[in-house]
Amino acid sequence: MKIILLDENLPDPLKNDFSRTFRVVTVHDKGWQSKQNGELLKAIDKNGIDFSMTADRNLEFQQNLQKHQLRLVVLITYDNRYKTLKSKVPTIEDGLLNAPDEEKVIRIDLRE
Repeated sequence: MKIILLDENLPDPLKNDFSRTFRVVTVHDKGWQSKQNGELLKAIDKNGIDFSMTADRNLEFQQNLQKHQLRLVVLITYDNRYKTLKSKVPTIEDGLLNAPDEEKVIRIDLRE
């Protein structure tokens, strides 16, 4: 089972809408709210998290992801509210399941 970490800019309740193919945790679940990006990436590596999911399109340019095991998932959306993203979970899961293994940054466009 792949583990997804939802960034603070995504609604926590979204974790309940994913299928059992994934285990989804939040930054709040882990108590990592105060960690900065570099420190957060190290904690993610230590905890065996496979995907870090965010709506922050700049994050991939702020950190060197090549030295970390995680894969960054960037949700491209006009709106990151729960009621909007809830219906997009099947699209998100499909994007994760079909992304090439060597792809460190997975961009999933949810604008429709």
